[in-house]
Amino acid sequence: MITAGVDVGAATAKTVVLVDGKVAGYAIIPTGHSVRTAADRVTEEALRRAVGSRSLSGLDYVVSTGYGRKTVSFANKSATEIMCHAKGAHFMIPETRTIVDIGGQDSKAIAVDEHGAVKDFAMNDKCAAGTGRFLEVMAEVLEAGSVDNMGPLSLKGMSPCRISSTCTIFAESEVVSLRADGTSREDLIAGVHRAAAYRVGMMAKRLTIRSALVFTGGVAKNIGMKRALEQEFSMDILVPEEPQIIGALGAALIAVELLRH
Repeated sequence: MITAGVDVGAATAKTVVLVDGKVAGYAIIPTGHSVRTAADRVTEEALRRAVGSRSLSGLDYVVSTGYGRKTVSFANKSATEIMCHAKGAHFMIPETRTIVDIGGQDSKAIAVDEHGAVKDFAMNDKCAAGTGRFLEVMAEVLEAGSVDNMGPLSLKGMSPCRISSTCTIFAESEVVSLRADGTSREDLIAGVHRAAAYRVGMMAKRLTIRSALVFTGGVAKNIGMKRALEQEFSMDILVPEEPQIIGALGAALIAVELLRH
């Protein structure tokens, strides 16, 4: 039994292939200008890694998710990101009770029960603040390279600067001004992470935050963001081995359930 979950996000497309319910392969690629093409390519690559064949016809059932889920032409069904992240995080870390997911263009917090079923959620998909895009903008301004590179630099900040603007555009201007005043790059980057964590925290605290708190999405690979969120929530945070594929994994698990029933 070969199933796949395809998570087409604004920044990246991810596919996880399960063989008899076990992870056999996955792939992550930039979404690019064509969502439909990205879905095809990432699934073909995940299949190649899983079973040695790129043929989509070898899939028994496919569930799509993410903002581009309706464009996945070969999907049998689509599911919400909330449901898929809950399912995927619980599969990887069964003690999961709260999930914070930060993607390229949105962030979300999800409360789940002991079975991984969604109890409540909150989402920010209207503003770049508190998303991967916010960190990308700041990485460009501060010439830090990638978002992942910013993490270790942020840990070196001895006096994180305070960034008060809640809008990415105004926050960028604030960072430029602070840099002109001589604030160190490490303190600026630490301040950027704290500002992003504060915005995520404001959203997530609409829910009851329970441990284990699990951090998913591409931004979870940034050690500085993990540390900033731990300070914001005053608790340890767990990060799955590959946090970027959790939504696709959940979609693939839902595909297994649907195929069996």
